[in-house]
Amino acid sequence: MKYNKKKFVYLISPSKVNKVFYNDLIKILSSKKVSFFQLRLKKESFRKRFTIGKKIKKICKKFNVKFLINDDVLLAKKLNADGCHLGQKDMNIFEARKIIGNKIIGITCNNSIKLAKKAAKDKANYIAIGAFNPSKTKKVKYKATINLLKKVKKITKIPIVAIGGIDSKNYEKLLLNKANFLAISGYIWNNKKLKPIRAIKNLK
Repeated sequence: MKYNKKKFVYLISPSKVNKVFYNDLIKILSSKKVSFFQLRLKKESFRKRFTIGKKIKKICKKFNVKFLINDDVLLAKKLNADGCHLGQKDMNIFEARKIIGNKIIGITCNNSIKLAKKAAKDKANYIAIGAFNPSKTKKVKYKATINLLKKVKKITKIPIVAIGGIDSKNYEKLLLNKANFLAISGYIWNNKKLKPIRAIKNLK
């Protein structure tokens, strides 16, 4: 997984997918700034997520964006997605590997060097660290600092996805300190001032 300076966005879906979502997604992915798209729908049934996932997978494929599923390894397998993202309370990486084999598996490591070391040892494909800023998408339990990011960069070469309240005002600092990708959701989907395509264009 090489870091491409232009494609540093790790885009996470809105919590609800509406009719305009697919058109917005096409516009956003055509900006060529997104490397990953993660489907994260906590409240929908497996069947509904499968239906939505099938449509998104086609769009991602067209724009050469890796399509990942949050938490649900079985859904990732059924959709033949590019991989999945696991939190600390989800299935462990070894069980997930048995199900989806050699696909991308990312692990949430919060603000813990110990968890980052473990994920590296367990051969995760990337580790997610944060939250670097207050977030509207998720309640912030763990706070991460630039200093922590620098320490993790020293102990592993695995790509790091920075998470938590990232927007056009604070994203550059994370890239300058060598975060490989930036997980972004609320700034794109719940932006009261800008439409999604305008928001993504502000991340230069």
